[in-house]
Amino acid sequence: MGKLQSKFRRSRSELYRATKGDGEDAAVSQVIQYEPAHRDAVNCVTNLTSDLCVSGGGDMAVVVYDWRGGKLCQSFQGHNREVTKVECFPGSTWIFSASRDKSVMMWDLNQGDEPIQEFCGHELVVNGLAVSPDGSRLCTGSRDNSMCLWDIESGERVHKNTVSRNLVTHVCWVPESCCIVQTSEDKTIRVWDSRTWQVTNTFPAKQYIQTHCDISANGNHLLSSSNGFGGQGCEATLWDLRQPGCKVVEYRGHRETTACCVFLPSSPGGPALVASSSHDCSVKIWDQNTAACLTTLTLDGSGPLVSLAPSDSSSLLCASFNTGLHILHHHKDGLDLKEVARF
Repeated sequence: MGKLQSKFRRSRSELYRATKGDGEDAAVSQVIQYEPAHRDAVNCVTNLTSDLCVSGGGDMAVVVYDWRGGKLCQSFQGHNREVTKVECFPGSTWIFSASRDKSVMMWDLNQGDEPIQEFCGHELVVNGLAVSPDGSRLCTGSRDNSMCLWDIESGERVHKNTVSRNLVTHVCWVPESCCIVQTSEDKTIRVWDSRTWQVTNTFPAKQYIQTHCDISANGNHLLSSSNGFGGQGCEATLWDLRQPGCKVVEYRGHRETTACCVFLPSSPGGPALVASSSHDCSVKIWDQNTAACLTTLTLDGSGPLVSLAPSDSSSLLCASFNTGLHILHHHKDGLDLKEVARF
């Protein structure tokens, strides 16, 4: 066991040296291999704390991992088909997971390995999860064309609304707001009012399926990403939520489906940045305002890169189909993106 642990685990100081990237540590360029989190494709990743991430995969597991220390903390088993999305409530130990088994489960890192709540009612795979800012409500979206609102404490469904052709791909709750944004396979973006559970705005349809969305920390902007092939489609788009449907810029450069797009935490003196990941095995960092591509990292052999989770102002977690989870590091100016570890 000792040899196995030494093979997969390195100290926090070694990871720190690998991520510094300055001249004195330039020789430390080897990618550290930690103990793998999953036995199959990883579909999603998000942050629980500054040190812990949560991921879900084709092995039906929901995994909590100390990515800074390179240690698996907990593996929750409860779904009977692959996990499609995971979500956490900031400042808590709550974890929510959606699955192709049509269910959503709620876990607590401090309350054993059994789900503490289950939300059932969708008829097809659940692809969208979002928790209200006050932690009282859960929004879910599915390929069954429906959006549901749940009371977290009781597990009861409060609202359900079905919109024709609305095959939900992702859901975000706008910070400090009653608004929810969701993307769909029908190429549109919809804004919902959580009080009336009605669509308040529908953005102009894009040319391709919208795969993912993210909201800026101040709630003013929305990112969405498109599927595509051969460089057609494959873009991410910045929208102004204060003027629903107002497109600001597009980020073009991926050659295959852009599966995920996220706002990166701001750094003092640094530009506003966004990141995208694609089925073309690459991650790109862009200047949010000019849409200039600042850097590209290709992870050979990774397969589709389907999910990103910014962990701090210089660290980015990336989920892949073939090579697990990757820890990426970049400078505050968005340059010099590199892989430092995987698990």
